[in-house]
Amino acid sequence: MNIEELRIKIDKIDSEILKLLNERMDVVHQVGVIKSAANESVYRPEREKEIIERLVDLSEGRMKKESIRPIFQEIFATARNIELPERISFLGPEGSFTHQAAESNFGSTSKYLSLNSISAVFDSVQNNQAKYGIIPLENNQEGIVQETIDLLGISKLKIIAELPMSISLSFSTRADDVKTIKKIYSKDIAFKQCKDFIDNYFDEDIELIPVNSTSAAVKFADADIKSAAICSRFASVQRNVPILFDNIEDSKNNHTRFVVLSSSENIVKSKKDKTSILVNLTDGHGVLAKFLQEFHDAKINLTKLDSRPAKKGVDFKYIFYIDFEGHYLDSNFQIIYKRYEENIKLLGSYPRMI
Repeated sequence: MNIEELRIKIDKIDSEILKLLNERMDVVHQVGVIKSAANESVYRPEREKEIIERLVDLSEGRMKKESIRPIFQEIFATARNIELPERISFLGPEGSFTHQAAESNFGSTSKYLSLNSISAVFDSVQNNQAKYGIIPLENNQEGIVQETIDLLGISKLKIIAELPMSISLSFSTRADDVKTIKKIYSKDIAFKQCKDFIDNYFDEDIELIPVNSTSAAVKFADADIKSAAICSRFASVQRNVPILFDNIEDSKNNHTRFVVLSSSENIVKSKKDKTSILVNLTDGHGVLAKFLQEFHDAKINLTKLDSRPAKKGVDFKYIFYIDFEGHYLDSNFQIIYKRYEENIKLLGSYPRMI
């Protein structure tokens, strides 16, 4: 075949894809009618995960398996917004890593609300300004986000999904030659994370200017051809600022776990679930060890245990944050929960992504 014949073949394939997508939307609409009658949630992360895993296993062609998820996340988001337009709130300005996590899960067709604090995200979902909220829970290098844990402890909102994301940084500028750059904008921590790159490419006279966010850094770089930003690729693309270097961070092992907040808990089990709880135990010798032994005896695998100083009561008392494999409705956990119901706050069960 010559190139013109191949293009005709591609056009036919694209037309068939479009036809099938519209057929899919029709079926999704029928599902939506049934869900609406039963007062069920339109967003079902466990179902979306199941679909993607099945398609990844089926794929045998040239398409990379990691490309399947973003394509179908956009299809899912389009379908949900046909049934019920969603507004998603997230921490930080547009172009932030939290915004990137939100859009990678809910797609570009959803409506987004950027907020400047974690508490504002909680409030937006609680007050029905947003259907879902996206916040950071932990980073593998910086640890747990304490404000998130504190607010989960007092909020009625539930975690219904987790969104793990690799954090990588880009060097964005409108300059054609790196030698003409006089200023670099970014967050303090980003400068530290990219120290080797900065030392290799710039002299000591380069001016490093800290700003509130990496997305704010892109705005400054966009306005001055002699400046640059250390930021996410997502922020650069949003602002249409050219990326000169990608993946410039010193450590490639930087991951953040974001979570999705909802006013409705996830009572539908997936094939692999995770549950998050907060535990406030009475003081006493061996109390924590006894509590953890309950999980061992029930054959429940703990994936995270973290402590947080209690905000109220006696000094030096701690609240424990725990993640474990399984759903809170599983019978083995329910036995533990009934024994310690006054000490446990359920934060949510959701499909396990990591």
